[in-house]
Order: sequence, then C-alpha cells, then structure tokens
Amino acid sequence: MKTAVITIVRGRHAHLRMHLRGLALETTMPYLHVVVSMGDDAVKTVVAQEDSAARVLHIDVADNGPLPLARARNFGAAEGLRLGATLLVFLDVDCVAVPPLLTRYHEAACAGAATSALLCGPVTYLPHALPTSTAPDSLPALRNPHPARPAPADETTLDGDNFDLFWSLSFAVTAPTWRALGGFCEDYVGYGGEDTDFAWTARARGVKLTWVGGADAYHQFHPISDPPVEHLDDILVNAEIFHRRWGRWPMQGWITEFEAMGLVEYRRDSKRWVRVRHQHRASHFATHHFTAAAKLD
Repeated sequence: MKTAVITIVRGRHAHLRMHLRGLALETTMPYLHVVVSMGDDAVKTVVAQEDSAARVLHIDVADNGPLPLARARNFGAAEGLRLGATLLVFLDVDCVAVPPLLTRYHEAACAGAATSALLCGPVTYLPHALPTSTAPDSLPALRNPHPARPAPADETTLDGDNFDLFWSLSFAVTAPTWRALGGFCEDYVGYGGEDTDFAWTARARGVKLTWVGGADAYHQFHPISDPPVEHLDDILVNAEIFHRRWGRWPMQGWITEFEAMGLVEYRRDSKRWVRVRHQHRASHFATHHFTAAAKLD
C-alpha cells in the first residue's frame, strides 16, 4: 500500500517547518508528500529550505478571501492518487507527525474491515509555542490526547459511532474509500462544516469511523478565539450549506454562543438567523440569512 501525505497551507511557515521535520523522521514507512499552497508563494521556499522532497502545488486564492479548504484537500488527494497512492493521510499543517503515525495508519488500513473506514489518530494540543530548536522526536514526552475524542491503546483500534467527532487534523483513508466518498464537498469555502459534512457522507455510505491507537500527532500552539468570532461569516454560510444537505445545523454550540454575544439573532417570523450589524463595525461585517425549519434542531 503506497502512502501519500496531504497537507494544505497558507502562512504558518514556522509550523510548516516543524511539520516537515516531523515527517522527515519517518525512515521505515515510505511515503510521498503533497503540499498544497493556498495562494502562498512562499511555501515553495520553506519546503526547499527544509530540504524536503515534498511536491508543492499551488491554487489561487483571492486576497483576504476565504480559504478553499475542501478544494485544496481534494486537489492534493488527486495528485496523490495520480502518483499511485493507495492510502491518503491528511495532516493539518499545525500537526507534527512523528513515527509511528504513518505505520499505524498503514497497519490499520490493511486490517481487513478497516479498509473501508475513516481512520483517525489521537491529537495532543500543545499548550505553548515550540522553540525553533525543538526536536520533533521529543514531542511524545508531551503526549496528552484531546479528552473529547477516543485515544485507544497503542496498536489497537476502536470503532466509533459519533461521526461529529471526526476531525480533519489527522486522518487517513484508502483510495477506494476516498473515491466512493467523492472527496470533500467544495460548496464549503472558509472555516467550518466541510469536515463534518465529509464524515456524515461517510456514515450515509456505510463507511466506518475507526480510532487508531499509536497514530499520534501533536498540534502546535497558535492563538484561537472561542467561539471563533473572526470566522463568524464563514460559519453562518457553511452552516446553511450543511443544513440544506443534511437537515441539521452543525456547530450548534458556536451559533448559540454567537447569539448570546449579540452577534446573531433568530427571526421567528421568517425562520431566519440574521447577522447583527453593529454600527461601529458595519463596514466590516455583512449580514447573512439562512432558513431553518426550527431554531436549532
């Protein structure tokens, strides 16, 4: 089984360097690496400076426009398949993968029933930024898998039934399963929704969700907002797409928090959420509407 690692990136150059250094530790599991730059010409320079053999592809992105995450992943996967990959491993640029991540995904993918599954490894969120001198092979000492998701013992797997827990930070899928799913829905642009949609497509088509012990990745620290207010516009648009496709609102916790913050309101007469327009920010924010059969179902 030939493995291709797919990474999409815009900015985050320091994270990309550590990401490449982690993968470079893999000496026993052959793989090819496809990096998709989303409108970032400097990515090629970073890859070259790290003496990486990664193949860099580029897709254009409008200045300050939302990132085409779904399209970028599909683009990278298509290149991996073109080069003969039979196992696709998707790794977020923030994630540092050290051995045996690729080995464990490969073993799980070869294990009979797991060949038709979304394979997900544990992810540790690192609490602080890594010094540039950090050796990636030191990261397992910091292992502390995210508590909201299963983390089976090393060399074991665990089938799950909650597809909302799927994450695109680190997962693997065989080429036949990828083709059966049709990749990520490219209706989604910007932050939120596309990975849950992918998981729900898998569930609808009888593809399992399998958690893979030992396939650990380490998510590098970067500042975040909770809820992610800076992505509110994308979230509203993508939530509407998801509701249209599946009849349910995703990211319900965030939407509820946005409402509590006075950033969105629900108009019962028209069954619409409306982006609240604050006078001092009117030039920056747009108002979005989406129709609902119920407020949050």
